[in-house]
Amino acid sequence: MGKGFFNVPIAINEPVKSYAPGSPEREAVLATYKDMWNTKIDVPLYINGKDVATGNTKTMSAPHDHQHIVGTYHLAEKSHVEDAIATALEARKTWSQLPWEHRAGIFLKAAELIAGPYRAKINAATMIAQSKTVHQAEIDAACELIDFLRFNVQFMTDIYHEQPESTSDAWNRLEYRPLEGFTYAVTPFNFTAIAGNLPACMALMGNVVVWKPSDSQIFSAKIIMDVFKEAGVPPGVINVVFGDPVMITDTVMDSPDFSGLHFTGSTYIFKELWKKIGNNIHNYKTYPRIVGETGGKDFIVAHKSANPIQVATAITRGAFEFQGQKCSAASRAYIPSNLWETVKERIIEDVRSFKMGSPEDLSNFITAVIHEGSFDKLAKYIDQAKSDADAEIIVGGNHDKSKGYFIEPTVIVTKNSKYTTMCTELFGPVITIYVYDENEYSETLKLVDETSEYALTGAILATDRYAIDEATKALQNCAGNFYINDKPTGAVVGQQPFGGARASGTNDKAGSALNLLRWISPRMIKETFVTPTDYRYPFLG
Repeated sequence: MGKGFFNVPIAINEPVKSYAPGSPEREAVLATYKDMWNTKIDVPLYINGKDVATGNTKTMSAPHDHQHIVGTYHLAEKSHVEDAIATALEARKTWSQLPWEHRAGIFLKAAELIAGPYRAKINAATMIAQSKTVHQAEIDAACELIDFLRFNVQFMTDIYHEQPESTSDAWNRLEYRPLEGFTYAVTPFNFTAIAGNLPACMALMGNVVVWKPSDSQIFSAKIIMDVFKEAGVPPGVINVVFGDPVMITDTVMDSPDFSGLHFTGSTYIFKELWKKIGNNIHNYKTYPRIVGETGGKDFIVAHKSANPIQVATAITRGAFEFQGQKCSAASRAYIPSNLWETVKERIIEDVRSFKMGSPEDLSNFITAVIHEGSFDKLAKYIDQAKSDADAEIIVGGNHDKSKGYFIEPTVIVTKNSKYTTMCTELFGPVITIYVYDENEYSETLKLVDETSEYALTGAILATDRYAIDEATKALQNCAGNFYINDKPTGAVVGQQPFGGARASGTNDKAGSALNLLRWISPRMIKETFVTPTDYRYPFLG
């Protein structure tokens, strides 16, 4: 970039549309939903800018109507993954040298395509294949992905502006190179925005990517790639493969040019991938970067000074939006005895008022969980709670998979602070509540810290500022995102960088410059203006 110091548009968060009755966005998304529902799509691999149909396909269904086929996708063979790697490495030769402002222009254009012509399509796809309500689709597939794309461009320029001190004798400059080799993005089903951001943020910094989306998110991943193609992402920069995750990952990680993993998914899988990288470490040309955001057992703690209605609302929103399938969703809560009866009454009232069904009916607050495996796991824990002496289901507890994978929002109350569902990540619309003696707040905070291996999100509700301060200190290692007087979900790009530690991941904070720093390898350049011609220093006399 030798023709100016360029300023990018100042990033702003995309406004969330209301989808109120009679609004144009409501009409647009419902019309698009109906059209996509009645049109089967075929999703090939995408390698070197070309669609690759393998002929070996699987079907895609809607979780809320699992007999309805919305399309098919093609499965990669090992040779396809090898082609994706080879073409990525070839594309790197030109992409890594492209001036940063042109990379910025591509992803800024992608943001505006999603904000405009693709908005209804990406939201409808997320509603159909991930069973999100229109509000959950809007804040995810549209707004958060737009925010990632806009803010990452701004964060990139902030990083590039960070330069070392220079003197009159020498000019010091720091060059932020992409990683040498290629990177690997493994993305989850639950957030279309995460699926788009993981490969995009690495590509923005000049890297080339092999991307494997979740099998349960391919329907909306296709829309993401359509956007990236129209925005001008060159062939080979982001290559998309579907299929056997073990074969794909082994092929990727056997390559000596593998240089980074960007992962969101289960803790167990992430640890297995880390181990695989470690076992292959002597084969790599460089030390691969490993970034992961994994599981959570996220908490809500109420102090005796809290407003009980606010506590109940934090629980019902934090635990049940998108059927609890957020890594940040509240799944355990600690409520003081003085508030419990009021909180309990309001929770039961709220849950019983929920409507459940297809996201096409915009009056539904709850839809289906993602697939049969998730349904069966959740049903097992719910049914076990019905028979356990130290647990009681106070609302919900029903489940039915005859048409869709519907789990009724369920609240378990336990007398055992280490009851199974207080400790185990369920990833569904189930929260377990432990009622503690209102005068044992400090002891309860210690209990919160010791109960879970995870440390992703958590929330404290109180009006007593000393209690808030005590919790903030006592729980400092329990949550990478800590909320005061709010639910533990809803991080906004540029406002609340997201990530946690312990078994919840590497805490590299998506939605901030911290994450982008993981995808660059700085080079220090020192240019001396008057080069010495004699080795002798003055002290030699």
